[in-house]
Amino acid sequence: TIRLANSAPVINGKKRYAVNSVSFVPADTPLKLADYYNIQGVFSLGSMPDNPTGSGGYLQTSVMAADFRAFFEVVFENSEDTVQSWHIDGHIFFVVGMDGGQWSPASRSNYNLRDGISRCTVQVYPRSWTALYMPLDNVGMWNVRSENWARQYLGQQFYLRVYSPANSLRDEYPIPKNALLCGRASGRKTRPF
Repeated sequence: TIRLANSAPVINGKKRYAVNSVSFVPADTPLKLADYYNIQGVFSLGSMPDNPTGSGGYLQTSVMAADFRAFFEVVFENSEDTVQSWHIDGHIFFVVGMDGGQWSPASRSNYNLRDGISRCTVQVYPRSWTALYMPLDNVGMWNVRSENWARQYLGQQFYLRVYSPANSLRDEYPIPKNALLCGRASGRKTRPF
């Protein structure tokens, strides 16, 4: 179970938005290139906590690690007075529950496990939570973000790296040989697959 709470902290004297106290900052190299070429220092796996911290916000190039063919229960929590809208790239998920107040493990007893709605974007109402089940059936580096552009731009997002030890075209295509490389990946040659 992963619980994700949005917040609006002030970091270094500036208003930011965060997920589990982490306000995302873009890296100098696209994360997919850094992952593909194993470039150290661009991001670190596990830099995104899987539960709300309850502390003030901080800046980080946040990436959560996950295994291919795993299954997540994700609970979006919203303690603010506005509707939050969340999108997960590369995956579909099934909305199984939502309610006002605070989510707890006992909330599962009211989940809809018969005909959950398949989505890639979901809303979380003010002072409420929304739960979803998500099969991790797509290898890669995927963005989880607020659909409110200002919140996304100011840090309310992170990346989910779904990893498979198999280096197979069945799971993920390689970066094209004619891809333009930038950041710390500049000057590297594409790897043979």
